[in-house]
Amino acid sequence: QVQMVESGGGLVQAGGSLRLSCAASGRIFSIDAMRWYRQAPGKQRELVAFITRDGTTTYTDPVKGRFTISRPDAKNTVYLQMNSLKPEDIAVYYCNGDIRTTNWAATGNYWGQGTQVTVSS
Repeated sequence: QVQMVESGGGLVQAGGSLRLSCAASGRIFSIDAMRWYRQAPGKQRELVAFITRDGTTTYTDPVKGRFTISRPDAKNTVYLQMNSLKPEDIAVYYCNGDIRTTNWAATGNYWGQGTQVTVSS
């Protein structure tokens, strides 16, 4: 089994910063892309950022220049550094990863449980 556990959410004033972490554990052979999604109240879940195994990153337009996704040494933890936070960033943030549990297994897609980010204006 694979578990993905997020941490680092909380309440911050507008303009402040938070760093989210997501640690994947369990039976892991390899991890390909890892992603951060968010879901605001009453809205659909949206992709915020993703990072490939070779470190290529992509961001949704509203967070470009403010958020940074990283995965040091391509290990099992992915981070989302969020700067200049705005009230419109309020959401539950979820990590997501493409993970193989053995060298013969197909790649599976796994989710964390989510962490709340609240920004006060």
